[in-house]
Amino acid sequence: MILIRGLGCVMPFEFERMRIENVVLIKPKVFEDERGFFMESYQKEAFEEAGIRGEFIQDNHSRSTHGVLRGLHFQHPPYEQAKIVRCTRGVIFDVAVDIRRGSPTFGEHVWAILSEHNHRMLYVPKGFAHGFCVLSEVAEVQYKVDAPYAPDHEAGLIWNDPDVGIQWPIDEPILSEKDRRWPTLREL
Repeated sequence: MILIRGLGCVMPFEFERMRIENVVLIKPKVFEDERGFFMESYQKEAFEEAGIRGEFIQDNHSRSTHGVLRGLHFQHPPYEQAKIVRCTRGVIFDVAVDIRRGSPTFGEHVWAILSEHNHRMLYVPKGFAHGFCVLSEVAEVQYKVDAPYAPDHEAGLIWNDPDVGIQWPIDEPILSEKDRRWPTLREL
């Protein structure tokens, strides 16, 4: 684990490198009191100092119920997307799978629990399939992307690919028809 902190000043974030190169768990500084909390969810300079660069151009927001699994999604070039994912209501199990050909960690995955309580975020770089499942009754997930949604370049990886070996914390997820039909990593 590598933590990156600001030079000579208090940073509103800690950036923890995951075991797959360029995937970063982001821990914001949260100020809480009897009124609630305040936190910065994005600060361009701090993120760039931590190696998270890119022009984020769109914010997405989804709401799902317990047991829903969304993913594993990605887009083909030239519309690959980097994402900063956070859960603003409920709890999710968030996953990034390395699909970069030639990468020493090709086919491997990392995961993190993101919740409204821990306020953590996951930076998923280009070249990764991304998905999550909902562990709470309801979850709202918000994420920034650095490329627009391009339906003609949309793709996915089947959620239960045995070669990837994700140990999802639910046995029978609720899936969209599209998410049921994605190919395995070998078929890609």
